[in-house]
Amino acid sequence: MLKINNITKTFNPGTVNEVRALQGVSVEIEEGGFVCVLGTNGSGKSTALNAVAGAFIVDEGTIKLDGVDITRWSEHKRAKYIGRVFQNPFSGTAPNMSIQENLALAMKRGKTRGIGWGLPKSLVGDFKRLVKPLNMGLEERLESPMGKLSGGQRQALTLLMSTILKPKLLLLDEHTAALDPKTASKVIDLTQQVIAKDRLTTLMVTHSMQQAVNLGDRIIMMHLGKIAYDFRGEDKKRLKVKDLLTLFDELRRKDNIDPSVAALLEEYYI
Repeated sequence: MLKINNITKTFNPGTVNEVRALQGVSVEIEEGGFVCVLGTNGSGKSTALNAVAGAFIVDEGTIKLDGVDITRWSEHKRAKYIGRVFQNPFSGTAPNMSIQENLALAMKRGKTRGIGWGLPKSLVGDFKRLVKPLNMGLEERLESPMGKLSGGQRQALTLLMSTILKPKLLLLDEHTAALDPKTASKVIDLTQQVIAKDRLTTLMVTHSMQQAVNLGDRIIMMHLGKIAYDFRGEDKKRLKVKDLLTLFDELRRKDNIDPSVAALLEEYYI
């Protein structure tokens, strides 16, 4: 379970560039839950993901994973329990190392390192079996450098690397945004398979309303550093893309009107 309680984060406080990125965000995700997070640029969705990953320490509030307070943990300490796939296909991998060397590194994440063969021969067969279901022919290219692969191939492998040790939490940060539609569809299919197979607790930031509607069991919509809407269960199942578009329009409209009128609208719409 992931439990985020009243976290806040302000960047450049006390300056003309001050940004209140997170303003009292609280959310609980049960074990095996798959939550999609939506929001416009600057809404705080990626900042919330970075806060959980440990990219920075929040100003206030707590973050707990399976009952353990990780609020003050460093990013590398959290990496033992958290898998992450970035938006950029070139992040999260070593481009000059081979596919099999990258996979071997992923298997060492969070473990004690020592002196020994970095890539035991016994693992090569395991890696072939792991990669073959991707249907990309990469099982015959395990010695190829990661940097020579396409964005879709790297993203698929990054997903495998992030989940190879079955993390307590999987973070997906718009991981198909940089891919063409066909490749993005393949990576999304793989994402669903991996999450379902190991019933991974997942938090996915996406810019795609269609993905949010089709994937997971819950949708959170953020706005100006706060959670504006939280749909789950039957409410989530009934949502259509047009419904989400309407909600975005309402949020934007309230930003440009008198506060007293906004409060009145909030009574009816939220």
